[in-house]
Parts: sequence; C-alpha cells; structure tokens
Amino acid sequence: MTPKETPKNPGKEQILSGFGKEREKAYREQAMKLFPKICARCGREFSGKRLRELTVHHKDHNHNNNPPDGSNWELLCLFCHDHEHSKYLDAEWLDEETPRDRREPTSTYQPFAALGSLLKKKEEA
Repeated sequence: MTPKETPKNPGKEQILSGFGKEREKAYREQAMKLFPKICARCGREFSGKRLRELTVHHKDHNHNNNPPDGSNWELLCLFCHDHEHSKYLDAEWLDEETPRDRREPTSTYQPFAALGSLLKKKEEA
C-alpha cells in the first residue's frame, strides 16, 4: 500500500474517535435547541460566530449521561467551563476536607534540619 492510499478497513481507534465526535455533535445540537444561547454562569449572550465559544457542560461530569430533556446539561462559555473543571482539580489538590493543621506535609525534605547542630559545633570551636 502506498502512503497516499487509505486502508479500506479503518482501525478501532478511528471508529471510536469518530463516534465520540458524532455523539458530542448530537447532544450539542440538542442542547442548543433546548437552552437559550446564554452562559449559565456569567450570563453572556452568544450568537453568530461566537456561538462556538459556548460549550455543553455535563453537570454530573459524566459524558455518557445525556438524557433527551437536557437535565444533565448546561451551556457555559469557554472561560466558565474551564473554571468549573479547574474547581474540582483545585479541590483535589488542596484537599478541602482536611484542616490545614492536620494535613500531611507535601514535602518531607527539610533543608535546615541539621542547621542547629552545625551552629552549635561552630560556637564550640
């Protein structure tokens, strides 16, 4: 087969990646019909070419949960969508449930642990 020829039987990855894009396109179109073209968080309105900046956010973060009534979706602008997802990453990183005084140290290295003994040796000399 020459480099310009395409295989007649596409691989599993090609099929699955195409399916995901088609499914995303289907629920995006459905969400655009159900909801006003307004970001549910910041309230900005979108129309024309800027409509592509409006994304469908899954409230339960499960992209397979796509009820036909849209109860698991909300339209968010790119900025609010990124913020929504980063909140969960930040919460995991900060571990909000554990008080700061009872958290394990993130680093065990103590660069000045032996400083006291070194200073005592210098004073004794």
